[in-house]
Amino acid sequence: MSLPVRKTNAKIQQVIKDLKEITAHPIDASKVHIENPIGCVQVPVGLAGPLRVWETSAAGEECEEVYAPLATTEAALVASCCRGCKAFNRSGGIHIVALYDAMAKQGIPSIHPSHLSRCPAFIFDTPADALAFAQQVPAFHSEFKRLAESTSRRIQFLSVTPTVLGSATHLRFNYRCGDAAGQNMATIATHRACHGLLLDTPLREELKIRNFQFEGGMSAEKRASWSHTKEPHGVESLAWGVVTNEVAEELLGCSTETIYQGLSRAQTAAVRQGGYGFSGNPMNIVTAIFIATGQDVASIAESCWAQLTPEYNYETKVLTLSLYIPSLPVGVVGGGTHLGPQREALDIMKCSGPGKKRRLAALMTAFALALDLSTVAAMANDTFSQAHSRLRRKPVAGTKAKL
Repeated sequence: MSLPVRKTNAKIQQVIKDLKEITAHPIDASKVHIENPIGCVQVPVGLAGPLRVWETSAAGEECEEVYAPLATTEAALVASCCRGCKAFNRSGGIHIVALYDAMAKQGIPSIHPSHLSRCPAFIFDTPADALAFAQQVPAFHSEFKRLAESTSRRIQFLSVTPTVLGSATHLRFNYRCGDAAGQNMATIATHRACHGLLLDTPLREELKIRNFQFEGGMSAEKRASWSHTKEPHGVESLAWGVVTNEVAEELLGCSTETIYQGLSRAQTAAVRQGGYGFSGNPMNIVTAIFIATGQDVASIAESCWAQLTPEYNYETKVLTLSLYIPSLPVGVVGGGTHLGPQREALDIMKCSGPGKKRRLAALMTAFALALDLSTVAAMANDTFSQAHSRLRRKPVAGTKAKL
């Protein structure tokens, strides 16, 4: 079966002959790696910030102001994020960290290295044969590593773990992929490792391998899965900051205690209805930055588990909020990150250079935390609907909607 070509054919020309908006923005098919390209769909981009962030580096903790480009069609999103940024700024800013990097700097082994997985399945005649194969997998480690890493200068083979299910053995190949998100990189590396060692050699008959399925389903890529919370897929990040009662009352229209009580109530409800994690609406920000910076937007499914943790000091009335996102499969090279607008978006966040992948994930988490603060406050003081009604509707002629 042949793959679709990038050159549009007669049938496609018939489909697009009456289009005006999509085809008004022609694209260079040599730069955009998709099939049947016909043009572009523009997504409005709003700028959120500035947000004062404290980032841990080799020189210690450094503070800077950062902006985030949000590609979205949702009214009130940019305004709400900006309000959260302002509240955190007035209270000292937000601290960010990519957890694996932070542990590595201290020489502490992490059980959550930033990685990407591929999970092919090897099929046998009996569970006994599958188990016998699984027991031999550790002996193949060094050859798997050699073959996988021969496919790219960026990829680093970490481990391979077998799981026997019936008459099949699933192998989880784990990689680090440098500055790339790495989906294609891991696919190519795993295919080379499996074929080069097991499938295209005499070992296939010796090990009694009867069939092979490249993705057996255990990677849960682009799907929500508890596996992404206990074994991060991509970058694991944490952001936290405090809000004083004075700032909350002035900028958010309610006290920090009101926000805390609202969150506690929502946490209880989340448990009752079986919620997947607990947070406000952080994926609004993550998705908007994904689109703006050329990420694989379908990977949002892997990122959707997030944990917002509120802590309240009844003496000082200071509210501390932290947001943990275990899996952010992002990159600053590859995918759509090389396209002009997307590269500019990365430049805005100062994330376009080497080694900036984890910073990008941490900043996504920080801006998502800012949105969560503003959203929860709007729920607590019953202004959520008013804000959407005011900002969603067209402003009266000669006026502008206020942030």
